Amino acid sequence: MFKVNEDYLKLPGSYLFSTIGKKVAAFAEANPDKRIIRLGIGDVTQPLAPAIIDALHSAVDEMAHAETFHGYAPDLGYEFLRKAMAENDYQDRGCDIRADEIFVSDGAKGDSGNIQEIFARDNKIAVCDPVYPVYVDTNVMAGRTGTYDQTAETWSDVIYMPCTKETGFVPELPKETPDIIYLCFPNNPTGSAITKDRLQEWVDYANKVGAVIIYDAAYEAYISEENVPHSIYECQGARTCAIELRSFSKNAGFTGVRLGATVIPKEIKQGEVTLHSLWARRHGTKYNGAPYIVQKAGEAVYSEAGKAQLKAQVAYYMKNARVIYEGLKEAGYHVSGGVNAPYIWLETPKGMTSWEFFDHLLERAHVVGTPGSGFGPSGEGYFRLTAFGSYENTVAAIERIKAL
Repeated sequence: MFKVNEDYLKLPGSYLFSTIGKKVAAFAEANPDKRIIRLGIGDVTQPLAPAIIDALHSAVDEMAHAETFHGYAPDLGYEFLRKAMAENDYQDRGCDIRADEIFVSDGAKGDSGNIQEIFARDNKIAVCDPVYPVYVDTNVMAGRTGTYDQTAETWSDVIYMPCTKETGFVPELPKETPDIIYLCFPNNPTGSAITKDRLQEWVDYANKVGAVIIYDAAYEAYISEENVPHSIYECQGARTCAIELRSFSKNAGFTGVRLGATVIPKEIKQGEVTLHSLWARRHGTKYNGAPYIVQKAGEAVYSEAGKAQLKAQVAYYMKNARVIYEGLKEAGYHVSGGVNAPYIWLETPKGMTSWEFFDHLLERAHVVGTPGSGFGPSGEGYFRLTAFGSYENTVAAIERIKAL
């Protein structure tokens, strides 16, 4: 008789965005005459840039001829993409990252969930609160989080690092020593960023206590302030303690194409065992690489035309962010974010929970956002809106909210 993995049964309810999807679908079915504007899920809406489309077409044509056909991709990914990433994302910023330390994959979301597999079950994790729910959920599935307290909405074996208005939505060093630290900056959902000096404190701390930082840099393309680092490897000592996750979804619109990468320097060791070698073994066995066609599209991101076109797309979304931020502030809401990330984090009206505010916006303004409580207990009383919609829809959504 087969048995299920009981750790999966510990997950409370359904995935945040599945619940949102069901609520929106039910409302749409009951109100077919209402035009819903979605500023909830962080999915891009601008089409792929011309330089990327050209690269895709060219790669597809190559697949039609025996002499240029490509089958399985190399385990780490094609060297042309890893070399472009190493040079543009790291070496040009003064970071000592080499092409053979970059593992290309089919997306950062999968990597952020899979990376925990190379760590022992009894490692203790620390997470920002609130934060992207995949970090905790995948550790729940691995049996690493202990028991769930429904009242507090916390796990007994997880170290929560509150990111509150008082701390500028940036975590403070934990009082309890963790083994694995998840950091996401610019942050999803709060839109907050961290200065290089503050990030250096985390790197120094991790090296001191022997912890590993898993650093999610999915939104680095949206950074506008000079003192905010684009990579954790801009900090001294990061090569001995930090793993970095990279995504092409937000900076290049690859949410429907799927491409990402994980960077693991060879200096991160436990005794003689390197995490680089463990991830290489895992990556090669559980193949989650991206096809040649997609990796050629990724290479085009670093062409001169690609850089210019994608810079314009990022500016488009950040223009939306300003519309949301300024419109909500004008309407009397307390807001943050929207400067180094395409997310705006707002306090819900007094006496209204984040899910009550979700229902309020959906029913009264026909606007979809994301309840802050879905990102962790400290997210209660807050709400996330994304700048990834069209400019016209963004303006219309804010006008509807202001009219409430």
